[in-house]
Amino acid sequence: MSTDRIRDHAGQGAPTVAAHRARRRLRADRARQLADLLRRQLLTGAFAAGTLPHESTLAADYRASRNTVRQALDLLRAEGLVERLPGVGTVVVARKYPHGLDRLMGLAETLREHGRISNEVRTMGPVPAPAPVAERLRVAPGADVLYIERLRRLNGLPLSLDLTYLPWDIGGALIGEDLENTDIFRLLEGLTGQSLGHAEISLEAVNADTHSAAVLQAPQGAAVLMLERLTHLADGRPVDLEFIRFRGDRITMSGLLHRSL
Repeated sequence: MSTDRIRDHAGQGAPTVAAHRARRRLRADRARQLADLLRRQLLTGAFAAGTLPHESTLAADYRASRNTVRQALDLLRAEGLVERLPGVGTVVVARKYPHGLDRLMGLAETLREHGRISNEVRTMGPVPAPAPVAERLRVAPGADVLYIERLRRLNGLPLSLDLTYLPWDIGGALIGEDLENTDIFRLLEGLTGQSLGHAEISLEAVNADTHSAAVLQAPQGAAVLMLERLTHLADGRPVDLEFIRFRGDRITMSGLLHRSL
C-alpha cells in the first residue's frame, strides 16, 4: 500500500473511530443519568414488589435504548443495590437507610423507624488528648479525655464505626453507663442537666482502612462516609467530638436547606 493510500485510509478511519468513541461516551453519560434516577426510586421504596420493571418498559418510560438501560442496571448491580435473577428479572437486594442532617439526634433516634440500633463497645477509657482533640474540646493538650470506640449495628448488620472523645469531667461519668443500649446524647443531657445545643459537621468519602473494613465487614478500600461532628451543649461548651465511618452502601444522608442571601 502506498504512503498516500495509507494516509487516505487513516484519514477515513479517524472520524469513524472518534464518532464511535463519542457515541460510547454519550451512552455512558445517559446510563449514569438513568442510574441516578433509578437509585432514587430504589431508596424511596418506589418498587414495592422488590422487582424493577422490564428493561423494555424502562427504555420506553425514560426514552432510552435497551443498551443504555442495561448499562444503568449494571451500575446499580455494581453498587450492590440490585441483582439479576433468571426468570424473575432485576430485583432489589439491598437498601439504604436515611440519615437526616438537619436535626441533632443520636443514631438510635434517627433510625428508630427502621429497626433496632445496638452498640458494641470495643474500647473505652481515658487517653491523653491529642492536640487537635484538645483544641476542639477546649481542654489542655495532653489532658485526659474519655475515648470510646463503638461498632453500631442496625437490625444486626454493621452500620457504623464511631470514635468519640469527651472531656474527662463529663465523659468519666459515662463509665459504667449502659452504652450498649443508649445513645451518648441522651446520657450527656442527663449527666449535665442541659440539652444539647448545636453541632458542627463535615462529611466526606474516604477509603476504608484495614481495621475499619474488618470491623464493618466491608471490602478493604471500599468507600465509606466519614462524618466528623463536634457537638455543643446549650451553653456553647463543646462536649462530644466524633469521627463516624458509615458503610456507604447502607446509609444515605439527607437534609433540608433554605436559601438565604
